[in-house]
Amino acid sequence: MPPNPPSAPSKELHVFPNPAPERDYVIQFQVPEFTCHCPLTGQPDFAHFTIDMIADQLCIELKSLKMYFWSYRNEGAFHEKVTNTILDDIVKASDPRFVRITAKWYVRGGIYTNVVAEHRQKGWQPLPVVQLPQHAAETGLL
Repeated sequence: MPPNPPSAPSKELHVFPNPAPERDYVIQFQVPEFTCHCPLTGQPDFAHFTIDMIADQLCIELKSLKMYFWSYRNEGAFHEKVTNTILDDIVKASDPRFVRITAKWYVRGGIYTNVVAEHRQKGWQPLPVVQLPQHAAETGLL
């Protein structure tokens, strides 16, 4: 039997039902090898994306997210535009309660660029943070 052919880049994000829609919990995706190219110079741009999201009824499927990010490899994109487009596409596909995308662009001409974009579902409010006491072993004071 021949091996499965590799998947091709795609802008289609697949979703699946949230297994715990009754609670807020954070799903974090790390994409350390994002590539596109500068629309002005054609030079490659590299970034590390962190996506923190609180799903509502749908979660993003990982393989489609990988193929989605791969689809930018040969595209020209300004840092601000591509970060906001990715946010819009995730919101369109999954309608999360909350999502924050942090794009840390590697140095170009001596300048690092970080772009942070957020979406909050209308009416959603985060629960208060619970602060738990630290054990002495956690603080390194033993």
